[in-house]
Amino acid sequence: MKKKNLEYYLEQGLFQSRWIMAPMYVGLVGALVVLFISFMQELFHFFISIPTLTQTDVVLGVLSLIDLSLAGNLMLIVIFSGYENFVSKMDTDDHEDQPEWKGSVDFSALKLKLIASIVAISGIHLLKVFMDVDKVSPTQVQWMVIIHVVFVISGVLLAVMDRIAIATKEIKGKLQ
Repeated sequence: MKKKNLEYYLEQGLFQSRWIMAPMYVGLVGALVVLFISFMQELFHFFISIPTLTQTDVVLGVLSLIDLSLAGNLMLIVIFSGYENFVSKMDTDDHEDQPEWKGSVDFSALKLKLIASIVAISGIHLLKVFMDVDKVSPTQVQWMVIIHVVFVISGVLLAVMDRIAIATKEIKGKLQ
């Protein structure tokens, strides 16, 4: 039997340190509950004001609800894939409602899903501003557009970098 040395215990400690992340994912579940409460409040306010809403107000209200649901979806993606990629696999394979993507979202795909969600949320915010542009200064609109474009460009660059990394791995695999 091989004697366990300091390196073994150090590596085991480092490997077990991944569990420090688990409470963070539980905290994100708590934040998801807060987001759900915010969604329900927004939905309640939307419903009670229906008699006085203009067509623009209806669209803005629906966009706010979509915005909150996208944020919730983003949180679920981070919780599930982050936990599975960095802490431990979830033992839910036999559950009929398991999302198809669970277990298949690696860190690279997670980055792309995150930036895509951020771009969608940013786009919804921009659309809400454009629907009610009289209430926002031109400078604020300009900065919102600039920030949105930065998000879009970041997403495209991340996708291109991932594509290059995959192509590089394929080329290296063929050469070996």
